[in-house]
Amino acid sequence: MSDRREYEFEGTSPTIDDDAHVSRESTLVGDVRIEADASVWPGAVLRGDIAPVRIGRESHIGDNATIHAGVVGDQVMIGHGAVLNEAAVEDNSLVGFNATINTGVTIGEGSIVAAGTVLPEEYAVPADSFVRGIPARVTPLEETEIDAEAVFTAYSSGDYTDLATRHDELFE
Repeated sequence: MSDRREYEFEGTSPTIDDDAHVSRESTLVGDVRIEADASVWPGAVLRGDIAPVRIGRESHIGDNATIHAGVVGDQVMIGHGAVLNEAAVEDNSLVGFNATINTGVTIGEGSIVAAGTVLPEEYAVPADSFVRGIPARVTPLEETEIDAEAVFTAYSSGDYTDLATRHDELFE
């Protein structure tokens, strides 16, 4: 075990796949599971005390993001400083910098949440949506000028997996 800040809570400890990259400057508490090729960057806090935290394959949790209970699917990007509280982000989605995803929110597959967006409690974002603003407004991606494929290519989970490998000293 590295010198990462991993803490048992009420008998449950974090579980990290051998092929995941978790910064030693991140904090993991309780029932946290991180799948292969995922990365958790410096300052991120994942706290699975009231409910589990699940981070899917090839998903990336940016610097200083906070996840207090919740599920992040496969190939999801969580931006720097984002906050998720008891929320679910489905596969192939992106949550921008400093977005706030409140209790009970579900973000549908293939969606983009803009930086700084605030999603109110129990909100359900349909698949393939673009969400922005305070309070959040939802627009189907096909009705926007956003090239979702270009966005996901720019923030490719494979690129972040490669970047994490190049930053091995953060993850050892």
